[in-house]
Order: sequence, then structure tokens, then C-alpha cells
Amino acid sequence: MKKISVLIPVFNEVNTLLQIIKKVEDADFCNLEKEIILIDDCSTDGTKELYKEIPYKVICHNYNRGKGAALRTGFEQATGDIIIIQDADLEYDPVDYKPLIQLILDGKADVCYGSRLTGSKPSRSFMFHHLLGNKFLSLLTNILYGSTLTDMETCYKAFKAEFIKGIQIKSDRFDFEPEITAKVLKRKARLYELPISYYGREFAEGKKITWRDGFYAIIALIKYRFTD
Repeated sequence: MKKISVLIPVFNEVNTLLQIIKKVEDADFCNLEKEIILIDDCSTDGTKELYKEIPYKVICHNYNRGKGAALRTGFEQATGDIIIIQDADLEYDPVDYKPLIQLILDGKADVCYGSRLTGSKPSRSFMFHHLLGNKFLSLLTNILYGSTLTDMETCYKAFKAEFIKGIQIKSDRFDFEPEITAKVLKRKARLYELPISYYGREFAEGKKITWRDGFYAIIALIKYRFTD
């Protein structure tokens, strides 16, 4: 039986972690065996106390290294034929996994992105500057790489394992998103986007990405257009 690995980078998500784990457990994995891997990036808010309630593999970083570093650790540990990324908050709903997985299982895609910006699924109103930033970064991606992506910065990225494991990830923080997109596009992946729901948080609710991450994303998009 084929297996799917769900990678969950975690940093200070004591209020949402158990809820998202339950949602992942209830998701439709297209009859695949599932492997759930949590990578704790040195949480300090009590999140670590929850791991005794979670019957899955947990890897703990001994200092805060960033989302990209956490995912790099996760990719190294994943044993599934398909790998999907899940944030530890409640912004993304695992009910949207199935169509992303199915395209890969059907042999049509190497990579599938879930887009929050197609307008065909429920989406909480974005903070205005985040929406502009997302649209600008996707536009810059399309200009640099000749693509037609609507949501480069999305969390929901599903990969055929043999494809993603052939790519070296260097970014440690949120610049993982532009780096992996750049390298996937440069390798001519069969990349699809499908609509997903989005229940965005504000900073008071725990959102971590800031305008500085957008600046680093621009640098990464330009850098990886010309280097590997």
C-alpha cells in the first residue's frame, strides 16, 4: 500500500495543535496509509507538554531555526510516497487534502498547490497588506519563471516524494516557500493548483509572518532564478 507523510512544523501552537491533529486524523487520504510527523521548532508556550497526548513521531529542534529548517528535517524523516505540508494552526482545513493527493495518485501531477485566491472556496478576508503581498509575490514568480500561479505562498503543497527528495532546500525560514516554488518550476514539474479554503489569523491570534518575510521572499525568488 502507498503511504502519505503529513509534515507539521510547530512553533508555539498550544491553543490549536490538538485540534489540527484531530482534523488531520479525520481527513480523506484516498485510502493511503498515513504517517504524521511533527517538527517542533523549540516551542516555549507549553506546546511541548501536549506531545504526550499525540501518538505520532515528534522531532524537537533545540533552538528556533524557522519553518524552512523544520520542513527540511521533516523531508529527511518522511517515508511516504507522497508528502504534504500542514501548518499547526487552524488556517487550513485538511478536508481539502483529497483532490491534491488524487492528482498525484492519478499520475497527472508531480506537485499540487492549494490556492486560497481562486474565489471558489470559503476564505476569511485577508489583511489588506498580506493580500497585496501575496498577489505581488505570485506575480513576480510568474514573471521570473513563466508560470501562472495564483498563490505561491500557500501552505498546502503536496509532492511526489521521489520528486521533492531530489531537491536541496537551503532556506531556514518563510523563504522556504519561494525557494521550493522556484526549484520546482525550474525542474519543469507537472504543477497543478486547486482551490482550498482559508481561515486566516491576525497577529493577535498568533499569526507569525510579517512584511520582512515578504522582503526575503523577493530576494529568494530572484536568487533562485539564477542559482540552485
